[in-house]
Amino acid sequence: MAASAGNFYQAFDITWGGNRAQILEGGQLLTLSLDKTSGSGFQSKNEYLFGRIDMQLKLVAGNSAGTVTAYYLSSLGPNHDEIDFEFLGNLSGDPYILHTNVFAQGKGNREQQFYLWFDPTLNFHTYSIVWNPKRIIFLVDNIPIRVFNNEESIGVPFPKNQPMRIYSSLWNADDWATRGGLVKTDWSKAPFTASYRNFNAEACVWSSGASSCTSKPTNSLSNSANWRTQDLDANGRRRIRWVQKYYMVYNYCRDSRRFPQGLPTECRRSRFL
Repeated sequence: MAASAGNFYQAFDITWGGNRAQILEGGQLLTLSLDKTSGSGFQSKNEYLFGRIDMQLKLVAGNSAGTVTAYYLSSLGPNHDEIDFEFLGNLSGDPYILHTNVFAQGKGNREQQFYLWFDPTLNFHTYSIVWNPKRIIFLVDNIPIRVFNNEESIGVPFPKNQPMRIYSSLWNADDWATRGGLVKTDWSKAPFTASYRNFNAEACVWSSGASSCTSKPTNSLSNSANWRTQDLDANGRRRIRWVQKYYMVYNYCRDSRRFPQGLPTECRRSRFL
């Protein structure tokens, strides 16, 4: 088990964008910027196989149409696994769309999209991924918005064998991001900037073909290791119903036009999909 907190110098490498990505305040703050020439991004030094990942983000303010701020876990290769948060910018005054997806063995197409119940550009908010062998839970300020259960028993692949790094990037996607590409990036508003702080990983670090996690957590970590078996309690079920009733924009499990041969198998098994 590795408890990794806080310092961006210690936990991440800036991977592209040059000085558009900056680590500030002694490693406590990271900013990504996008201009007409390039976006920017970073990735974790460690790979993880199961855990809870928390990050606080403050998104691009004002007219962010055409921009995408991505924060996700991913493995490498053509049959990669991936767990996505993507924040799709919009015109000033219009809400961001939070886009989520899960890839397993190279296959995605499991999109759910949400509005947020706050303005994500005014303050930092916490976006979390809980990933254990039984399920993936997406949380916003500790409120569950989505669960993807392990349904291997009915033939649905689940991310469980490939270690993943944490990635984030800010980039221009005005060919599709805002209203299907109808609204383009207004470069007169550049540079666009997103900010990150309070990274925390209670997770199993994968190194040299082995996991740092033992079969039993030590006493010092036993309380923080509840992500290993985390599920939705009664309060969590109430909250996810509230989010999905009032803030869900798109759910692939309800898109019968997209799947004329029948909805994906996992859609028949969970009310929270």
